[in-house]
Amino acid sequence: QVQLVESGGGLVQAGGSLRLSCAASGRTFSSYAIGWFRQAPGKEREFVAAIRRSTTSYTDSVRGRFTISRDNAKSTVYLQMNRLQPEDTAVYFCAARYWAVSTTASEYDYWGQGTQVTVSS
Repeated sequence: QVQLVESGGGLVQAGGSLRLSCAASGRTFSSYAIGWFRQAPGKEREFVAAIRRSTTSYTDSVRGRFTISRDNAKSTVYLQMNRLQPEDTAVYFCAARYWAVSTTASEYDYWGQGTQVTVSS
């Protein structure tokens, strides 16, 4: 069992930055892939980024602006978001699945409650 808690969301102007954190509890954190997804009002949940060990994956719209990283000693995954744009506005969720990175939400077994990111123009 893995429990996930996101933090770090907020309101920022376009071009600004935020860093999201996903704190995990449970055993063998380092064996889990952690993904970030986001969901804007009226839209489906979409993949943003994922990491397991040194393997990372990003959706095209954030590559070069967002960086995912993890600190296994703190059981925490971070999503550094730079050059934010209004279209990045959404609730951001972190999720965990055992072993391999996936870009598919349904393949993740554990989810946090989400944190709101709002980017004003």
